[in-house]
Amino acid sequence: MPVNVREQKKRDRKQRIFEVAMEYFRLRGFQETTILDIATTARVSRGTVFNYYPYKEAILIEHFARFLQDLGVRVAVRAARRDPVENLYYLFGELASFVEENALLILPLSYELLNPDPERSRIAFHSLPLVPIIQEYLGKARAQGLARRDFSTERLSRMIANTFFLTALQWATYRRELSIHEELRKALQIMLEGLLLKTPRPVGDGLG
Repeated sequence: MPVNVREQKKRDRKQRIFEVAMEYFRLRGFQETTILDIATTARVSRGTVFNYYPYKEAILIEHFARFLQDLGVRVAVRAARRDPVENLYYLFGELASFVEENALLILPLSYELLNPDPERSRIAFHSLPLVPIIQEYLGKARAQGLARRDFSTERLSRMIANTFFLTALQWATYRRELSIHEELRKALQIMLEGLLLKTPRPVGDGLG
C-alpha cells in the first residue's frame, strides 16, 4: 500500500474515533463513556483507540486544540482592521461561547490541565495554542504603546490564559447561573486594567 494511502487511512481512522468519542461525550457524558464504547462504535479495537489517544482526556484536549487553531485564524483575519486589545476581547468572547457549548466537558478538560502527573499536565497545556494567540496580540499592543514592557509578553500571556482557565472552571463547576460571557469579559478587563489604582513595585522584584 502506498505511503500516502496508508497515512490517509490512519487520518480517517483517527477522525472517526474522534467524532464517535465526542458524540458519546455530549450525549452520554464524559465519565459514563468508556473506551470500549468508542472502539465498538468506531469499528476498531480498544488498542487502536489507545494508539491514537492514550487516555480519554487526550480526546478533549484535541477537541479544544482544534477549536483554538480555528479561532486563531479567525482572529488573525480581524487583526488588520481591529486594534489588538479589541481582538483580545473578541478572543475571550469566542472562548466564552466554547465554554458555554461544552459546559459538561470543561470539568474533565480542566482536570487534565491540572493533572497530578506533571508530564500529562505539561503535554495538555502545550497542546493548546492559547498562549501563542494571546501573545501575538499582546505583542501588537506593546508595539503600539498600549501594553506594559516590564514583563515579557510570554509571562503576561500565560497569566491571561490562566485567568481564562480558572474562570471557565469556576463557572462550569458552581457558577452556571451567571453569564460566562460576562464573567470572562470582566476577568479580562481586570487583567488588562489591573487591580490597584497605583501599583507599587515590590523591592527586589524580579522582572521578565
